[in-house]
Amino acid sequence: MDSEAHTVTKRDLVQRISDSTGQTKVLVRDIIQRFLDEISQELVRGNRLEFRKFGVFEVRHRPGRLAQNPKTLEKIPVPPKRVVKFKVGNVLKARVDQGHPPPTDSPESSA
Repeated sequence: MDSEAHTVTKRDLVQRISDSTGQTKVLVRDIIQRFLDEISQELVRGNRLEFRKFGVFEVRHRPGRLAQNPKTLEKIPVPPKRVVKFKVGNVLKARVDQGHPPPTDSPESSA
């Protein structure tokens, strides 16, 4: 992993997209938030979201199990739960591996 990697926030993305498209930050922020809300709603419903070449989000069921506290060796029941899994797509995987960001004017970057 790159030693100079840093956290990019939604605010950072809003600024970049606003600058590159000429749209207001308010509009860009609202669109990004609606997009994230829609993803969340679909996952809550148990639906699978597929973004070709980028990746797939899906909900998986994790069964309950019996865990053990390492200090006390006490057995602790862990209830079943639903978790979100992300499987990276082939284009994103290759770009991350090669360290190249997608071109900013590519139709793939908007899909």
